[in-house]
Amino acid sequence: MHQLTIAGKAYRSRLLVGTGKYKDFAETRAAIDASGAEIVTVAVRRVNIGQDAGQPSLLDAVPPSQFTILPNTAGCYTADDAVRTLRLARELLDGHPLCKLEVLGDPTNLFPNMPETLKAAETLVKEGFEVMVYCADDPIQCKMLEEIGCVAVMPLASLIGSGMGIVNPWNLRLIIDNAKVPIIVDAGVGTASDATIAMELGCDGVLMNTAIAHAKDPVLMASAMKKGIEAGREAFLAGRMARKYYSADPSSPTTGLIGS
Repeated sequence: MHQLTIAGKAYRSRLLVGTGKYKDFAETRAAIDASGAEIVTVAVRRVNIGQDAGQPSLLDAVPPSQFTILPNTAGCYTADDAVRTLRLARELLDGHPLCKLEVLGDPTNLFPNMPETLKAAETLVKEGFEVMVYCADDPIQCKMLEEIGCVAVMPLASLIGSGMGIVNPWNLRLIIDNAKVPIIVDAGVGTASDATIAMELGCDGVLMNTAIAHAKDPVLMASAMKKGIEAGREAFLAGRMARKYYSADPSSPTTGLIGS
C-alpha cells in the first residue's frame, strides 16, 4: 500500500495521535507505541517541550529522533495568537517547519473559527511553515486552505473530544474527491470503527487524542485504533461491493446443483 506523504516525507502509519489527557508521560509513550503512530501532535500552550526548563519535557519521553513532532495551537482563539505560538514552537524545535494550525471559535464546543484560521494559514505559509490545518467540514473552505498552500487539510468528524464519530460523511466525500493534498480527519473519533469508516471513505489518515487517552485502557485502545485504520485503508483500496437493495445474489455457486 502506498504510504502517507506529507510535505514530501513518507510515513508508514496513517494514524496520528495527540499527547494530552494521559495520566503521565509513561502512559503517553506506551499508548503511542501501541498505536504505531509516527506523527505525534503537541499542544505548545499546554505541554512543556522546552519552554519551561525547570520542568519535565514531553520530548524526553517522545524524542524528535524517534517521532515527527507536530506542534499545535490548541487554546488559540485568534490568528495572531496562533502565529505567535507556532513561531515559538519552531524555535524550540530547532527550525522544524511542520505544524498543526487550529484557531478555535468557541470554548464550549471548540469549533474552528474559519476566518481566523484562513488568515493564520496565509501568514504561516508565507513564513515557510508546512501547515496542517484543523477546520470545519466545509468543502469550499477546505479547498481555500489547500490553495493557500497548506500541506494537509484536517476537517473535523464531529466536535473535539465528543466521540460522536463521523456525523457528515457526505461532506467528507466532497472534500476528499476535490483535494490534491492529504485529507486527515481530526476530532470526534470515539472508537476503532469510527476510524475505520473514515478510512473507508477515502481519508488519507486520522488524528485522535481523547478517544485513546480517555478509554478505560488507553494502551489497548491505541492498539485497536491501529488495526481499525489499517482495516479501513485496505477496504478502501479493495473497493467494496455495490449495495443492491431487493436483489438477491447467492454467495454460493448456483450451477451444478442437484436437479439443475
